[in-house]
Amino acid sequence: MPKFSIFILLSVFVFSFFGSVIYAIDAYTLDSQAILIPPSFEHILGTDRLGRDILARLIEGGKTSLIIGVGSAFIASLIGLLLGSMAGYFRGGFDKGFIILVDLFLTFPTFFLLLALVSYVNASSWVLIVIISITGWMTTARLIRSESFKITSQPYIKILNIAKVGRLKILFKYYAPLLAPIYFVSFTFGVGGAILAESGLSFLGLGIVAPQMSWGTILSSGKDVVEIAWWVSFFPGLMIFLVTFSLINISNYLQQLTNKKEIK
Repeated sequence: MPKFSIFILLSVFVFSFFGSVIYAIDAYTLDSQAILIPPSFEHILGTDRLGRDILARLIEGGKTSLIIGVGSAFIASLIGLLLGSMAGYFRGGFDKGFIILVDLFLTFPTFFLLLALVSYVNASSWVLIVIISITGWMTTARLIRSESFKITSQPYIKILNIAKVGRLKILFKYYAPLLAPIYFVSFTFGVGGAILAESGLSFLGLGIVAPQMSWGTILSSGKDVVEIAWWVSFFPGLMIFLVTFSLINISNYLQQLTNKKEIK
């Protein structure tokens, strides 16, 4: 079990949501006397070009990045679960419509589709959650659909259909438990992908708008001074790396467990 990755992930969540209790410096305070100070006892991770404390900003920005990552991954995986399982169960016209819809979304590169959608709205945490969810459900849905076809071909599902058991009852009672491992694997992958997507948009200036902040906006704010103040971009980049690396390890572990069950 990837205990180290789980420990890192929990530590990052505690740091982001409860760090301000211990480290009470305001993330928005400007200090003209403390511009681009390197890591020191007074400012543990240094300051940016407006004199704001980097550690305090990482704590505040972490809330936004993690909420966007978890929220969008949950919604995208849920959409994929519902559409994929329904396509595998109902088949026929519903499945054909599902394939057309997925192919339509996959026609456009995901990140460019994100850019196109974000360019027409004022980005906020909830707007980014919705947009990233809309562009991130297809892979989960295709995996769920494939597994649902296998479940639908099982004899006990055919017996339940002959007995005229309610379709919703069949989906929730018999499909959902078998599809849960794929959902959780997709969810953990989706959190990391959503955080990276938000960071990429914020780095390009199309993500979170000031005064709100995320790890992506902090990373972006340091790109012009990276040669003289490496710490401004390094530490938010490190936080993004730790979260995505931990989630990938956990996802790989869950996938291994799923594969072992299928072999048995």
